[in-house]
Amino acid sequence: MTEHLTPHEGRKAPAARTTAPADPRGALLRSPEPTRDGGGSAAAAQARAGDVPSDAHVPPSGEHSQSSAYSAHSAAEPDPHRPRPVPDSGVPAQSGPGPVGPPDGEERRSGQPRPPGSGPVSMRRDGDRLRFVGAATRRIARGIDLDEIVMGLCRATVPTFSDAILVYLRDPLPVGDERPTGPLVLRLRRSDRLRSIEEGGEEPDTDGGSTLPALQVVQPDITDITDVMGSAELCEVQPGGALAEVLRGVRPVFADSAAARAALPELLGEGRTLPGGQRGILAPLRGRRRVIGAAVFLRRPDRPAFEADDLLVAAQLATHSALGIDKAVLYGREAYIADELQRTMLPETLPRPTGVRLASRYLPAAETARVGGDWYDAIPLPGSRVALVVGDVMGHSMTSAAIMGQLRTTAQTLAGLDLPPQEVLHHLDEQAQRLGSDRMATCLYAVYDPVSHRITIANAGHPPPVLLHLGGRAEVLRVPPGAPIGVGGVDFEAVELDAPAGATLLLYTDGLVESRLRDVWTGIEQLRERLAATAQLTGPDHPPPLEALCDEVLDMLGPGDRDDDIALLAARFDGIAPSDVAYWFLEPESATPSRARRLARSALARWGLEEMTDSVELLFSEVVTNAVRYASRPITLRLLRTDVLRCEVGDDVPQLPRLRQARATDEGGRGLYLVNKMARRWGATRLSTGKVVWFELNRS
Repeated sequence: MTEHLTPHEGRKAPAARTTAPADPRGALLRSPEPTRDGGGSAAAAQARAGDVPSDAHVPPSGEHSQSSAYSAHSAAEPDPHRPRPVPDSGVPAQSGPGPVGPPDGEERRSGQPRPPGSGPVSMRRDGDRLRFVGAATRRIARGIDLDEIVMGLCRATVPTFSDAILVYLRDPLPVGDERPTGPLVLRLRRSDRLRSIEEGGEEPDTDGGSTLPALQVVQPDITDITDVMGSAELCEVQPGGALAEVLRGVRPVFADSAAARAALPELLGEGRTLPGGQRGILAPLRGRRRVIGAAVFLRRPDRPAFEADDLLVAAQLATHSALGIDKAVLYGREAYIADELQRTMLPETLPRPTGVRLASRYLPAAETARVGGDWYDAIPLPGSRVALVVGDVMGHSMTSAAIMGQLRTTAQTLAGLDLPPQEVLHHLDEQAQRLGSDRMATCLYAVYDPVSHRITIANAGHPPPVLLHLGGRAEVLRVPPGAPIGVGGVDFEAVELDAPAGATLLLYTDGLVESRLRDVWTGIEQLRERLAATAQLTGPDHPPPLEALCDEVLDMLGPGDRDDDIALLAARFDGIAPSDVAYWFLEPESATPSRARRLARSALARWGLEEMTDSVELLFSEVVTNAVRYASRPITLRLLRTDVLRCEVGDDVPQLPRLRQARATDEGGRGLYLVNKMARRWGATRLSTGKVVWFELNRS
């Protein structure tokens, strides 16, 4: 289909038409004065005879409303580049290609008539057209997305150039150089029209967009235009059809031309008619590579018909709109890619580890720069612990986002090895140096243990976290700042702090607290005060809801305060009470499995979970037996009672067990099969000192 809509290169315009330059400011659209007798209007004849001064403005008959419409539009949006008018010296200015008549004095002396269209009235109308095209194209160019550009075309032309407009675009619109597949389908994107005051109010567009407000213009009935505005929404262009021929030609055509009469029913739908005479223009919209749609300009029967030079105006509007739409589609694709890249770089959902609740926020630096180097993460660790990570790569570009993705993946891998926080930062520093000499980032890595109610934090040049206590006191934690990741040759230090139940830890990037209007420490102090004030509203015994707290923190940003993207991670520490934990050390002996069953039975009876005894004993015995078979040091057993029952068995053997199907002759190998069938979840995690095998059961 695309090949049939490519314009013929080198096609020559008819000899009687004067083409205008592509730049609307450098073009002067000449309009000959229409006359009925071929000799000009009576007013023009009087001007040539000397009865009317040559600088007097006497519009031709039937054209006053059109000229005043152009002038009104130009007055509303003056062109700052238009030169100041100069007094008429009797010598008409050159108005573009074509002959220019002699001065008035020479005409009187020679008796030769001046060429049509070279008089002051025509030049004034030419100037009005030129100013209108300049203002309209500027309005179209102001749009940055597809809807804004199409709306700009509609509102720039109604009611100045036309009383109604229909804009059709390809569905779907091709992006860049990609070749569209399938048939060419045009969808009615927007339809605007001038409405008389008798109609009142507003009515929606065909495509659901907004319309122009009702204008205070009293006009006769315009039902013929109203009928056209209800055109079909979709139109499939038939190859070799009349509409395809018009689109291939690219040039605007009058609606009463033979080509348009054959093409418009295909576009508007059968039975749709246009006002009689030259009161409609069908203008193809051609982008950089191909035709992407069409625009139909309409005028009421009581308004002067379109002239030949109005085709040039329509061509200018169509060209600017089509190129703007092409750029808007490319911009939309780039924005989509940026959004998808940033979305995949950040976690889609946060985990729900035992003993802690999490909430997060991410704000890009701006709508036009939606990717950045800020990230956050929450990674479950063995022993019901959770790693909380927030980092910031220098800059907020596609490169920063790519580096952020690599560092985040590295942090997840290192967290799976259960390394201490300072070791994680050390390996991240080495990874950043391998990525490049100028790859720098800040990062804060914290590990929360809900059983011990402690948190271990290591910092690499990142703003310190803020801890909001249950009583409402907000505290900036004293954490060694460290050097940013990528510097190399530096050590990182970790500190262990209390994490009381009910407290909230807030991790953030510097975009939240630093801007051109304030330094980072001023912003941190404002954040601390904001958290304390928010906690006071809910009372000392009730911490603020976590999601609402994140929104409240972001509300502290003023309109000019955000210069960088922002990542925010909030963790509410619930912890696990000591009464809900049972912990034992057992030697790897043959009697250990039976002893483990007795200890589990005793703990379940203490918690009132006797109905789970059989399942726990069976699975606990299978996992402990496997650990006793290979361990050389004491094994650890732990039961955690939360909303589920979690059982953990640790040993000093780093090899992880694998689920396999036992053969009929095998005496073992069925323990993990039972665990997989009966447990809610199970897993195995390698530690620096061995491994932990765990499983969870739903509480009855």
